[in-house]
Amino acid sequence: MSTEPTSLPRGLLYTLALGTFAIGTESFMIAGLLPRIASDLAVTVTQAGLLVTVFALTYAIGGPLLAIFTSGWPRRTVLVGGMAAFALGNALAFASHDYLGLLIARVLLALTAGLYTPSANALASAIAPPAQRGRALAIVSGGLTIAIVAGVPLGTLLGTHLGWRATFGAVALLSAFAAVALAVGLPESLGAGAPPVSLKARLDAARRPGVLPTLVVTLLWGTGTYAVLTYLAPYLKLVADMPAEGMSGVLLLWGVAAAVGLALGGRATDRFGSLNVVVPALLLLAASFYYLAAMAGFGHWPLGLLLPGVVLWGLATWGFYPAQQNSLVNRSGVALAPVVLSLNASFQYAGFSLGALAGGFTVAHASPGVVGWVGGSFEVLALLLVLVVERRQAARRLMVTA
Repeated sequence: MSTEPTSLPRGLLYTLALGTFAIGTESFMIAGLLPRIASDLAVTVTQAGLLVTVFALTYAIGGPLLAIFTSGWPRRTVLVGGMAAFALGNALAFASHDYLGLLIARVLLALTAGLYTPSANALASAIAPPAQRGRALAIVSGGLTIAIVAGVPLGTLLGTHLGWRATFGAVALLSAFAAVALAVGLPESLGAGAPPVSLKARLDAARRPGVLPTLVVTLLWGTGTYAVLTYLAPYLKLVADMPAEGMSGVLLLWGVAAAVGLALGGRATDRFGSLNVVVPALLLLAASFYYLAAMAGFGHWPLGLLLPGVVLWGLATWGFYPAQQNSLVNRSGVALAPVVLSLNASFQYAGFSLGALAGGFTVAHASPGVVGWVGGSFEVLALLLVLVVERRQAARRLMVTA
């Protein structure tokens, strides 16, 4: 008798998405606050950008290690405990009064986010019917997008008027609420007795045909995205002379586009397959970054002429996300979904770290207007790798059937 789920458990998925909403609000809002943090802590914008780099690098390295350590724990314990610790990290950031204190808080935030998010996505892929897995992943990932639509602009607006520490205080309260909701909404037996996942099992999963190159695609996508996102505020100041107060509105527009892209990406993945979503998404993403870079190369422009690039960017980058996750689950199998999605999150945040470094190097040695060229080039590399991987996979299938 089949034990596969037959319907989409939306209530449970929305509960999981509440946690990713809290994480997304903290993770993405810092891009709009970097100039203010740099000024308050008397550091350069590039040094403030290291707060993004350290967060992403810690997430990439620490997340898998914590996942191994907690792999035998009930999923409810991991998810509730991870969200409670995330609330604590935000409280520490709120209480920080120097650069080092904020840096330490960001490390804790990265560790707990790296524990929660892959666990939530893996659970979503396991409890959804195979034909609706893309939609389930889109719902959980939708917490991140709603954070961009609502949490990030509000956090940036709050930071503009009450100081950047107030945003961390607000997210601490939001995270505490999410932890309580998870404790109430998740069944006690959820994931109880799950077998531990060793480092060897993770390496074995990465060796499956097409998995490692697909993870590298995630790395390149994340590098390009964060090279631009981390320094979006300086870019808009340079090209459109936009004041800091306008950043919340731009992030709101980006977030609305991202929400639409994520919803369309999840449904299109279920209908047309992962490859038919990943390829156009990367192509459009590269085009959006090149558009922003080209505009910067021709002097100053009204903000309204830059916004089409921002909208296309939001649509494409989050339309890519559920399709990429589904591609990995298809390549590895549902049984290894927790492993490959954890690896995917590590490669994603390694890309974010590299992107923040690449963007910082570009700003320090050239100009914020150049980051679009850097981001777009990484997306083109990701697209080329996707095509190479698919060609090899097609050749392998042909050999098997011959």
